[in-house]
Amino acid sequence: MDQTLITILLASFLVCVALLWLAAETGAASTGRPTALARALVAGSVVLAGCGLWWPAHALRVHEAVSTVGVVARLLPWVPALLLALLASVAGAHVRRRDWPWAALFAVALPVAAYGHAMFSAPGVFRLAPAWVGAGTLTMGLSIALVTAQADPGPGRRASWRRAGAAVVAAMLVCLGAAASVPASGLGAGVDLGGTDWSMMAVLLALGVVLRVVLVQSGASALPVRAGRIRPGALDHLTGLPTRLHLEGRLRASATKCDARGGHLAVLFIDLDGFKPVNDGFGHSSGDRVLQQVGQRLQAFVRGGDAVARVGADEFLLLAIGVTGREAVTQLAGRVIEALSRPYKVDQREVGISCSVGIALYPDKCSQNKLIARADAAMHAAKKAGGARACFYAPEMDADAQNKFDMLSELRQALANDELELHYQPKIDVRSGKVTAAEALLRWRHPTRGMVMPDAFLPLAERSGLIGPLGDWVIEAACKQARAWRDKGLRMRVAINLSAHQMRQDDIVDRIAQALETHRIHPSLLTCEITETAAMEDTVATQETFRRLGELGAHLSIDDFGTGYSSLSYLRQLPAEELKIDASFVKDVDTSADARAIVDAVVKLAHALGLKVVAEGVETLRQQKALVDMGCDELQGYLFAKPMTARALLMWAMDDRAVSAVFRPSLFGETRQATRQQAHEVTTRRA
Repeated sequence: MDQTLITILLASFLVCVALLWLAAETGAASTGRPTALARALVAGSVVLAGCGLWWPAHALRVHEAVSTVGVVARLLPWVPALLLALLASVAGAHVRRRDWPWAALFAVALPVAAYGHAMFSAPGVFRLAPAWVGAGTLTMGLSIALVTAQADPGPGRRASWRRAGAAVVAAMLVCLGAAASVPASGLGAGVDLGGTDWSMMAVLLALGVVLRVVLVQSGASALPVRAGRIRPGALDHLTGLPTRLHLEGRLRASATKCDARGGHLAVLFIDLDGFKPVNDGFGHSSGDRVLQQVGQRLQAFVRGGDAVARVGADEFLLLAIGVTGREAVTQLAGRVIEALSRPYKVDQREVGISCSVGIALYPDKCSQNKLIARADAAMHAAKKAGGARACFYAPEMDADAQNKFDMLSELRQALANDELELHYQPKIDVRSGKVTAAEALLRWRHPTRGMVMPDAFLPLAERSGLIGPLGDWVIEAACKQARAWRDKGLRMRVAINLSAHQMRQDDIVDRIAQALETHRIHPSLLTCEITETAAMEDTVATQETFRRLGELGAHLSIDDFGTGYSSLSYLRQLPAEELKIDASFVKDVDTSADARAIVDAVVKLAHALGLKVVAEGVETLRQQKALVDMGCDELQGYLFAKPMTARALLMWAMDDRAVSAVFRPSLFGETRQATRQQAHEVTTRRA
């Protein structure tokens, strides 16, 4: 073979490999991107792949002397081959999608386009053997290689190497066909290795390399989202993933299509194993970065009509459309577990977690509105089995799943039917024995279940997206009650609990300010209690909410203090006015030296920072005495009063003895007298 022919064949092979690989990587990078960007990346991928398929035959062309033929005249005979190459690359990019029937149409178009391209650009391959062997083999091999290059079987190096291997195979087939089309006389006199055509191809390669570099550099910081027509409010602020509400809409639409076309889908409920120790051990900022990386890895599994959403602190949903059976879903779940179990890099260190996956299939004798509940039940079964595994829904899980589903549905109705109410538990000043404030505690008066405590429905509300509406209801109801008390002569501060979810809401301060203004309540008469865990989150949104609440003039309290991992420097910067010692320490303060030492240290720390100290969960006189001796400012607990209705609290605070039968004597009169007496004794000793 002519030495020049070998040189150009090798050069064209390398160019073809580079272009096809860049095309495959660009196509893979389009997954999970906003729609406009994704389409632009797919278009770029198509151009790169089409030119890669077309180039070897063009580089090995046989023409008259280049000097006697213009560039346009030389390129014109190759236009059909280029168009067919572009069509083949378009088909290869879309066969991997589950958007039926378009994927089926492209699957048919792909070998047809590949065969046509062989006819125009590599006619010599038909002379190597009978058409069904020569051109047929080229067509089949090229088609499979193009689909494999665009298949993106999952995130990580394995997928990247698979795409690179497919690019090499496709380039080998194309170059083989092109070489077979060169006549025995070789290249002729018109070949110019430094010609205009090679310069054009070099520019295209350079542009592809630049695009690849930009995509790699932006991949670590960007939060790719297949947003489509998702409203900005339907996206999770941290991961950029859609919320549960958006995924439920996608699920209903996809299930309807399955009903019409006889298709199948699967819902995968994904819960991270071992995520809480990451938050506790490394801080919430590190936990947030892990969640962002989890979101990015899950985006790699979204294809065609699929969707992924964040539905809780460390819970995610993956909707897989067009699944073919349990085995395929099992493989998908296995890839998800493998992807999420790889180490996460946070602040130059590696963090290892795993995940549990619950799977529910549709239709599988299930209505579409029960799919998520079934997947949730299966996920809990996977957790109970040890985690780091997938579990399919089974009928025996129905009882728990049905109960949660029913409660969630009834909770939505409770908001509309005015079944929620607030009970109030007073805080007592240790010196005067007077009521200084009352903490509003949510209750659900269910028509058949009776009084439902918040522990039974708040976790469900957080995971279902109802925590926002519930929080808004509490804010409005507490401010309304404060106004009612004020009109009856009782000027008492009301405390509400703000969840971590509410602290991240951009408009939470505006909602509180609007409620205060509507009911004519001074901001200083509202206490916002934020758990230590939420308070120590150093996310921008949480810090901004704290700052704005302080500027509003609301009274800020850090709740459950001692259960988290506080940064003293951060605590000093917060505009809080009080700390609430968690009940777990108060319970043992009169019997455990360790608990007493912790409470004593917290009291001294708080007072050094100019903060008041509230001890919650006080149930005995011995606990009360120990806390008073250590200098606590306010006490709260069953020793003084259980949570009660607003009317009962009004009478209680105003010493209405007519309702004394409602409470045990120790919860009404004597305890308050004892409080005054012990406070007087402490004052006398200090004096």
